[in-house]
Amino acid sequence: MKSVVRYLFIAGGLVAVALGVVGIFLPILPTTPFLLLAAFLFARSSEHFYRWLHTNRWFGAYLTNYREGRGLPAREKTMTIVALWLAIGLSAALALSSWWPRAALLAIAVAVTIHLLRIPTFRPQTQVTPVRESHAPDPSRPNV
Repeated sequence: MKSVVRYLFIAGGLVAVALGVVGIFLPILPTTPFLLLAAFLFARSSEHFYRWLHTNRWFGAYLTNYREGRGLPAREKTMTIVALWLAIGLSAALALSSWWPRAALLAIAVAVTIHLLRIPTFRPQTQVTPVRESHAPDPSRPNV
């Protein structure tokens, strides 16, 4: 790959990560598509950044679970939907006076909510700890 294109992909990936991080705090801005775009760009330009993205402590597991089709944890889905509706509700009520931008925001909120509800809910596998054998006598066995 030509070095100019490689550096453009790395720069685009870093911008996508930055937008994804901003999207964590602004529910109108989607986080997942930007992180997926960053993964795509890093996969084609930098093994280092690609590995960093997938092992990042804040969104590495989130991104990996989403990409592998395992979905989002229920708590994250709920928090995202609540934040989305709060932000859009406040924007529609306080910042907009015309009906058509309010309707557009409502349509966006409904579409994003439907999308989030259709994503599978990730439930981490709970590890089953082996039961320790008891040294107490088994009542079903006769004493010998």
